[in-house]
Amino acid sequence: MIGKTAWFQRRKYGGWGIFPKTWQGWVYIVAAIIPLAIFQYIPFLTAEVRFAATTVWVVVLLLDVFHIMVNLNRDEREYKIEAISERNSAWAMVLMVGIGVAYQSFNSIGAEVPNVDPFLIAVLAVGVLAKAISNIYYSRKSL
Repeated sequence: MIGKTAWFQRRKYGGWGIFPKTWQGWVYIVAAIIPLAIFQYIPFLTAEVRFAATTVWVVVLLLDVFHIMVNLNRDEREYKIEAISERNSAWAMVLMVGIGVAYQSFNSIGAEVPNVDPFLIAVLAVGVLAKAISNIYYSRKSL
């Protein structure tokens, strides 16, 4: 693709994704942003063409970043740290979504129709489903 894995490292302390570790990584980021600005400021482009060009460019960048992330070199310790961090992050998000559902439930106790965001319920249900499928799959597979 466009970027090279040697230019980046796993983002450790500020979310998910990659972080530049060389000057080429920083150039890659600047070079990725410039076309987005250009698409917005070309005066003769219609809104539809701007949207299409921006969408295509963002999809290309997302695919490239995903390719870089998948191919980053990590040792066994980094895999374990990442797995524990992801698990802790998932538990924190589940806790906060659960608190949100409980808050909405308690606020709608007196209402005729419960006012709980179905999207939050779906998020929790999909999380439970993903965990169940993962447990079934990995319990049958030798690790």
